[in-house]
Amino acid sequence: MSVLTKRAPSFFNPIRTAGWSAVGLILLTPLVAMQFTSEVAWDGQDFLFAAVLLIGAGLLLELLLWKARTPLVRLALAGTVVLAVLVIWAEAAVGIF
Repeated sequence: MSVLTKRAPSFFNPIRTAGWSAVGLILLTPLVAMQFTSEVAWDGQDFLFAAVLLIGAGLLLELLLWKARTPLVRLALAGTVVLAVLVIWAEAAVGIF
């Protein structure tokens, strides 16, 4: 294979872009909702907590997906991270545990 036909790994692939865009949209959702209803009342600490949680999970997913080799392991690790984020978010929101 020649140098011209070999593709270098791209930092900007569609799945990665969609994932980080989802983080941004999740963070913007309460900000937009607060403009229309008083039921959503986030302050700076709430946004900071959500940002740290989501960005931390995104970076952890990047690391795990980079290190994991097989699709099954990648899927299991991604599912575990997403489940952990959902449990932490639910606990912070309503205090289930």
